Amino acid sequence: MVNGYKPGSLQEALDIRSRTDAIPYAGGTDLMVRNPKGAVYLFLNDIEALKQITDDGDMIRIGAAVTFTRALENDLVPPLMKEALSQIAAPAIRNAGTFGGNLGNASDKADSVLAALALDGRVRLASAGGERTVRIEEFFVKRGETILRDDELIVEVLLPKSRCSLPFYYQKLGGRNALAISRVAFAGVYDVQDGVIRSISVAVIGEGKFTRYREAEAALIGRTAEEVKENAAACADSFIRNMTFTRGRVSAEYRRTVVRNLLTDYLTSLG
Repeated sequence: MVNGYKPGSLQEALDIRSRTDAIPYAGGTDLMVRNPKGAVYLFLNDIEALKQITDDGDMIRIGAAVTFTRALENDLVPPLMKEALSQIAAPAIRNAGTFGGNLGNASDKADSVLAALALDGRVRLASAGGERTVRIEEFFVKRGETILRDDELIVEVLLPKSRCSLPFYYQKLGGRNALAISRVAFAGVYDVQDGVIRSISVAVIGEGKFTRYREAEAALIGRTAEEVKENAAACADSFIRNMTFTRGRVSAEYRRTVVRNLLTDYLTSLG
C-alpha cells in the first residue's frame, strides 16, 4: 500500500509540504522504481495549476506536472524542447514523466533540463511563505542535488520566448536507441543576423552535471558565422582545452572526443 497526500490545489500542496516530509510525486517514473519502505508521497497529479502550458508574452510557462507527451502535442512548446522530449525513453514513460520530476530527481541525464538550459530557462519555486525564480544553472548543483528547499515545490519551467524560435542543434548519444540514457548530450541555440553571431548557447550533459560553456559562447559572439564555420574544428579544439571532463559510464577521454566532434558539427551548422 502506498501512503500519501493528494491535494486538490497548489496552496494545499504547499501547506502540506510546509509541515510534512512527504516526497513530491507527479509522474513517478523514477520514484516508483526506488519506492523506499515507509515513504509518504505528496501526489501532485491532479493540481490543475501545475498542468498548464501558457504564454505570458515574455515566457513560455510549462507546469511542473505537465507530461512529456502533453508537451509534445502543444504548439507553444519550442522545437528544441520537443526534439529532446521525443528522444526520452518509450511512449509509456513520456506519458507519465513530467518536467518537475525531470528537474527534481536531479539526474545528470535529464533531457528536458538540457534543452531548458540551452534556452536560458528558469525554474519557478514556491513555498507556503513565498516564491522565487532561479536559472536552471543555479537550480541544479550536481547529480542528486538541487537547491530546492524542504518546504518548496517546483511550480513551472520558464522559457524565454526570444530564444524559443531560434535555430537549434541537438544530439544525444546513448548506449542503445530504445530507452537510451544519455552518455553525452549536446544542445545549442544561436542567433545569426547579417552574417554575424549575435547570441549562442553551448550546453552539455554527461559529466555528472549540466554545463553551459559561457567562455566558448563569449568567444563566438560578434564573429561571422562564415568564419566560424570555416574554422569549426580549430574553434572546437581551442574551447575543448578549457573544458573539464570526468569518468562516468564512459571514460573522460571518450566524453572529450565526443563533445569536440559535436561542437565542431554544431559550429559547422551555423547559418
